[in-house]
Amino acid sequence: MHVKQRIMKLPFILLFSLFHITAYSQFTLVWSDEFDSTELNLDKWTYDIGQGSWGWGNNELQSYTNSESNVMLDDGYLKITAKEEQLGSANYTSGRIKTQGLFDFKYGRVQARIKVPVGQGLWPAFWMLGSNITSVSWPQCGEVDIMEHINTETVIHGTHHYNNNGHQYYGGSVVCDANEFNVYAIEWSPSSIQWFLNGALYYQTNISSSAVSKEEFHEPFFFIINLAVGGNWPGSPDVSTQFPAVMLVDYVRVYQEALGLNDLVASKVNVIPNPSSESISISSEVPLGQYVIYNVQGEKLMEGTQISSIDISSLLSGMYFVDLLLVNGQYSKTSFVKH
Repeated sequence: MHVKQRIMKLPFILLFSLFHITAYSQFTLVWSDEFDSTELNLDKWTYDIGQGSWGWGNNELQSYTNSESNVMLDDGYLKITAKEEQLGSANYTSGRIKTQGLFDFKYGRVQARIKVPVGQGLWPAFWMLGSNITSVSWPQCGEVDIMEHINTETVIHGTHHYNNNGHQYYGGSVVCDANEFNVYAIEWSPSSIQWFLNGALYYQTNISSSAVSKEEFHEPFFFIINLAVGGNWPGSPDVSTQFPAVMLVDYVRVYQEALGLNDLVASKVNVIPNPSSESISISSEVPLGQYVIYNVQGEKLMEGTQISSIDISSLLSGMYFVDLLLVNGQYSKTSFVKH
């Protein structure tokens, strides 16, 4: 009853709230694999096989196979296993699957729940490549690493690679116990790519028209999941590395906006400072008329029209989303982290 009274008195707030009630209906599930079957779905995934050129470009030491001993579904999980065993000239076997030629997409939210093995020389990853790689090659196709982990590090990495008179890459890292299940995610829009660990933003990059040489990130991408052994970055395994090493994936999900991203304003919206512990200010190219702040569960926590100094001291530490109604009647959105 209280909600109905509030709605009748505040139709403007109703309009804004209805926009966010679709916070996740706005993001509609368009593709997923829950790995609940008994065999890998070959309508969704295909295998990379062998040692690749120059160890898949990284001097990796394994040979990838389509054997169930390396790639299988078990008890609701995708299970990728790296083994110390001879296959051809390789001393290790492992698995690498991809959606190339079967599924690709442009813009949206990607989430995957993953647990990886920890050990010297192990390099599990969940990542994306531009679908035009066969025609333009790498790095012109672009690469988005949603999650990478190496060796026994206590952090995970999120990175994007692109071409600007040669290979360029930038990314962020965040403390993480990767040997436990975590939800790794990105939100990819026409203006930015944001990386999340368990709902908390830890890195973002500008890919809007003002960014230099980021055209790659406005084309469709496909997924890759693999567990590499050795390579230029992690180095080789040693006597401490335990084999078999197992990577478990609970699910991979892709959401896109039911309204279409073009219905939202891709103008520059800034939260300053971000992260913050006491207060934030919001600025936009288009004047703002209203803001509403939600937590990662979609619960509305704060709303108002005064955007020059918003007191967030009462909020718990974590990630928060902000829906913005602009004075011209259009919508935008952003996010911030509370220390």
